Amino acid sequence: MTLQKKALLYQKKLASYQAFLGGLVEDAQAINFRAEHQFECLQDWSLLHSLEEVREWFCAQRTNCPMQVTDIPLKETKGWLIHPDTGNITHESGSFFSIHGVRISQSAQREVGSKGWDQPILEQIGYDGGILGLIRKRFDGIPHYLIEAKAEPGNYQMIQMSPTLQATFSNLQRAHKGRKPRFAEYFEEPEQHQASVLYDQWLSEDGGRLHNKRNKGMLVEIPEEHKIQVPDSFIWMSMFQIKACLQENAWVNPHIRGIIAHL
Repeated sequence: MTLQKKALLYQKKLASYQAFLGGLVEDAQAINFRAEHQFECLQDWSLLHSLEEVREWFCAQRTNCPMQVTDIPLKETKGWLIHPDTGNITHESGSFFSIHGVRISQSAQREVGSKGWDQPILEQIGYDGGILGLIRKRFDGIPHYLIEAKAEPGNYQMIQMSPTLQATFSNLQRAHKGRKPRFAEYFEEPEQHQASVLYDQWLSEDGGRLHNKRNKGMLVEIPEEHKIQVPDSFIWMSMFQIKACLQENAWVNPHIRGIIAHL
């Protein structure tokens, strides 16, 4: 099947599915938005890459990742300060996060019982963590999503599939004095870059290790005619492909799952 025929078939079958749901569901938004999400999950409609090509790309990204991570004593970490009295750990810039202790009591419903416990906990400076953003773009009318093979020091096997933008506000403000994260402008100033915001909501993070942390989850769509340069570490994937990769062992990170959970 040619790409043009595939695109036309997508539109024809989607319209038929939406018409069918129109007789069952009164919510027009559900028909136009959620119904398309359900529809695009049923079959791989990608016009750019096969699922096998996506798998090959991801495995190559893991194999060729140059980043190395070495465990070192905490006291040797450059740029991080340990307060001599409290033992709290902070960054010299005053940004990113701090590590301090918490004491938990009245915990009868937890596995430790009512005696409670003490533990260290990470606290994001300002509490609001950052932006987890996914760009959607249609190719011949078919939605595709821009995914990054992102290296993080704590990732299982180093690289995982991540949203288009995964950055703390400290990163976005360049507290590390490095470059600004790619594609940040589509989420910080969507209207100025022809991006339509489809989803914008605060998402909670793991409360067992992170103190009151939340991240802003966003899904934005850019016009089909809008051109952007995509580095080799990024790839356009169909929703079917994203969900197929969820079946792989630790390929898709939890931030993508959090963004698409609302669809």
